[in-house]
Amino acid sequence: MKAGSALLEAEGLVRRYAMRRGLLGRAVEVRAVDGVSLKLERGRTLGLVGESGCGKSTTGRLVLGMETPDAGSVSFDGAIMPQPGGAAWRAIRARMQMVFQDPLGALDRRLPIATQVGEPLEIHGIGARSERAARVETLLRAVGLRPDQGARYPHELSGGQRQRAVLARALATDPALLVCDEPISALDVSIQAQVMNLLVDLQQQFGTAMLFVSHDLRAVRQVSHRVAVMYLGRIVEEGEPDGVLHEPAHPYSRALVSAIPHPGRAGQRIVLQGDPPNPADRPSGCAFHPRCPVATSLCGRETPALKARPDGRLVACHVAHGEVSAGQGHTRQEAA
Repeated sequence: MKAGSALLEAEGLVRRYAMRRGLLGRAVEVRAVDGVSLKLERGRTLGLVGESGCGKSTTGRLVLGMETPDAGSVSFDGAIMPQPGGAAWRAIRARMQMVFQDPLGALDRRLPIATQVGEPLEIHGIGARSERAARVETLLRAVGLRPDQGARYPHELSGGQRQRAVLARALATDPALLVCDEPISALDVSIQAQVMNLLVDLQQQFGTAMLFVSHDLRAVRQVSHRVAVMYLGRIVEEGEPDGVLHEPAHPYSRALVSAIPHPGRAGQRIVLQGDPPNPADRPSGCAFHPRCPVATSLCGRETPALKARPDGRLVACHVAHGEVSAGQGHTRQEAA
């Protein structure tokens, strides 16, 4: 398939978990992911952002086949994702890898770095044994590590160096897709920029597509070609970074963007009232309406569809689509 074509497509993904309220309470269903659809082109990056617990990390695991969706489907390179555990699934997993949040936790503390970087080559039978050492050395250099650092153990490297080692291991099989799950949140601020620049450079060098999962909007803006905002298991806005992160259309997106420190914008932060709703007891209609400053009675009754606006941006909001004016009818405060 030619460059720029869709590499990954997810349609209507749903992931439910059962949880018990208290020791003797009844079991309730939690929808961690509730009807998520997304598309990612070759060599491009989709940033997936939202508050902790919104379902973005679960979405990343679903598209990799690390978890099986309760509904919906995932297509990779034009074919439906096979059932996990089989030979076809293992072959595809060589072409899609994950970069985890905690590099120390992602590495085996008992094995040297070079051994761990070379493990995927052995698992997937890539190259002759005599060629793998050279491949590992090339990968270490590609991520900014010296070949002699391959003989060290994870605890002998800094946090930034460990994350570089994790990236080298993820790139060992020459994957077409990387799912990066909060890849810089465990790093010092001084190291975060280095890793972000490295991700951009590696994408340009290898042409790898990335699903970049993060709550850090500044990081997402730096690496993403497209941004999707999640709230309580659903995507509420998606579009080009300049639009979503400079002129957000959904009220939740506006609140997120207002929290980014910006010179000359002091006092303009939107402080949302209340806590995120309990996923086991979702509000009716739009899940954001209990915290939304422009919610109307329609927002509490009907769930808005994620649909395109004239500018091509996808937004799930009655007010943003002009279906109802802000303040029209009873607001949530008036209804209370």
